[in-house]
Amino acid sequence: MTPDHCVQEYWDSVATDYDQVFPETLIGRLQRQAVWRELGGAFHEGQRVLELNCGTGIDAVRLAVKGVRVLACDVSPRMIAIATNRAAAADVASSIDFRVLPTEEISALSEEKPFDGAFSNFSGLNCVADHSAVARALAGLLSPGSLALFCVMGRFVPLEIAWFALGGRFNRATARLRNKLAGADFPGRVNIPSVGALARAFQPEFRLESWRGIGVSIPPSSLGAIAAQFPRLTGFLANFDDPVSRIPVLRGWGDCVLLQFRRL
Repeated sequence: MTPDHCVQEYWDSVATDYDQVFPETLIGRLQRQAVWRELGGAFHEGQRVLELNCGTGIDAVRLAVKGVRVLACDVSPRMIAIATNRAAAADVASSIDFRVLPTEEISALSEEKPFDGAFSNFSGLNCVADHSAVARALAGLLSPGSLALFCVMGRFVPLEIAWFALGGRFNRATARLRNKLAGADFPGRVNIPSVGALARAFQPEFRLESWRGIGVSIPPSSLGAIAAQFPRLTGFLANFDDPVSRIPVLRGWGDCVLLQFRRL
């Protein structure tokens, strides 16, 4: 069995329960709302955008409801099946074209270009080994001047480091910094590049215009169970996330970071 096939089987196996693991948790909802605010400013009614690693289709449906047409890709047939059902239930199936397609193979969409933008939410690019190759393929699909937004895992999360260090789990506390974070059952490698490394990987086809943190003032997803025990406090802290997540230095402390690139 090839590594790619193992990854596909993994995502198929977790697809049914995936929404309960993160998207429908308190932290998952708060982080996604922050990303949605940025997506809403980037993509507009009538545009056609490409989504990489769409998962169960939550973001694609959100954009489609706003009048954006989406071609949404994912490596997992099971994820795509769930996403298709979600779009039908929201009555936006005609606005979304779902495809079983790994991010590494998006060049197969060359006959369907150009797209008015692209995005990838919540760590899909962290499962990609060669970001430069993805950038080149994506550049061939996007119109010049279009936007590409990528939400990826942050490398430095102080609350996560402190929590696991106090519990004596020093390897886990520093896993992101050492780029050694991996799920217990995930068969692939989780790659956590710095913002600078991603910016360089997407050159010269793209220019990094801005970036911000996602989940700076609230607990990270790794502490989601604890945050759920204190929903009012977590909700209160979320009120500060948007302004804090744009402050230099502090913006790099988020559970995730959201980067906005411009196709040159």
